[in-house]
Amino acid sequence: MDVTTVADDLVVLHDGVAVHRYEGLEPDTEHVLDGTIVHTLPRPGGELLCRFATVNDVHFGEVEAGRIDDLTDGPIRRAEPGAEPYPEVMNRAAASEMAVIDPAAVIVKGDLSQDGAPQEWAAFEACYRTPFGDRLRVVRGNHDAYRHQGEYAGDQWIELPGITVALLDTAIPGVTTGSITTEQFEWLDDHCASTDRAVFVMGHHQQWIGGAESKRSDDYFGLHPDASDGLDELAARHPSVVAYAAGHTHRHRVRPMTRTSIPSIEVGCTKDFPGTWAEYRVYEDTVMQVVHRMSTPEALAWSESCRTLYSDFGIDYETYALGTIADRCFTISTRRR
Repeated sequence: MDVTTVADDLVVLHDGVAVHRYEGLEPDTEHVLDGTIVHTLPRPGGELLCRFATVNDVHFGEVEAGRIDDLTDGPIRRAEPGAEPYPEVMNRAAASEMAVIDPAAVIVKGDLSQDGAPQEWAAFEACYRTPFGDRLRVVRGNHDAYRHQGEYAGDQWIELPGITVALLDTAIPGVTTGSITTEQFEWLDDHCASTDRAVFVMGHHQQWIGGAESKRSDDYFGLHPDASDGLDELAARHPSVVAYAAGHTHRHRVRPMTRTSIPSIEVGCTKDFPGTWAEYRVYEDTVMQVVHRMSTPEALAWSESCRTLYSDFGIDYETYALGTIADRCFTISTRRR
């Protein structure tokens, strides 16, 4: 039994493809649900100002999950012959579930496609633009820029009730790794200096966090260490910055930044296990992150089949991708001043 979602009023458990959903629960309370002890999150004070949603690593056009380069190790999962492509299955479920909360915005943090092909972006647009229209805000990831494409490039300043999302384009065309340029930092500095509301920074690439076990390298798989440090330094200059959230790693994890200790968040992929999207509930002085696992029968059947991806490489993908409940569901104070 996986405890997949915990909010102040909601708990969702998954037992394989069986879904156990409990709503209307008391906040900050220990509950025994299907023999599992779960403690709901405290309810933030003040008014609920808005909800918005995010996805990342949706990968329209992908046909093989678990493949690394040209290696035959896996296991490598594919849709059954004649079956609908699994990115379509997973993303349709995500869009349908997100629509239920009537989000003020739907933010997509990169890797919309497998290779940035026009038909892959068209499938993405059909899935997300159709239901959400101009509420959809998108930035590219590395998979969208391997051939130096320019679609979905550029930074965005997204003002929502109670919070602003600074959506950064961290892609470096032609390569897997990411960065933030001097010009982007200047843009973000100027915007942060001119706002009186909390700023939640988002991008595709996860932040490098220094420490005894972290090797500083120009080839770091995520955000370049210099840019990662620069993001922490910018947050130190601007207490309005309350968190950074990314995708790219296909895992759920949260770590404190080295200098400011604000959360540096990674949200798992939509396309395979566990198959998730993130809801953000914005209150007057708190943001609550609530990660949801898509729970249509078709989405669960596919994501369950992907629990053992990469096991030939000695990777416990189930533990890696799912993380802990504290990596998925938690609150962030927006009162740093």
